[in-house]
Amino acid sequence: MKAGYRYISFLFLTAALSAPAAVVTRAASQDEHRDEHRDEHQKRVYDRAHKDYHNWDDNEDRYYHQYFTENHREYRDYSKLNRRDQDNYWKWRHEHEHGDDRQ
Repeated sequence: MKAGYRYISFLFLTAALSAPAAVVTRAASQDEHRDEHRDEHQKRVYDRAHKDYHNWDDNEDRYYHQYFTENHREYRDYSKLNRRDQDNYWKWRHEHEHGDDRQ
């Protein structure tokens, strides 16, 4: 009888430990399906100051180049900017927003 309780306890313990892994797998699967319609080269960038996301597509890239032109700065890849410069870009971007690309 004691062996039976150990077996049942083992099954419950296994189920309890594997449940979080199943939830994580399910969440990852949903993310994959949600992103199917997006362009493979499109990225999402988080704007910390405004707490929103922007799709980094050709439209956003045009705005980014415009930002450097208007501010007479040498072009640098967004991913290589420090946090302050990224925040400055998003501040400028929100001031020049036309409501067509925020997510």
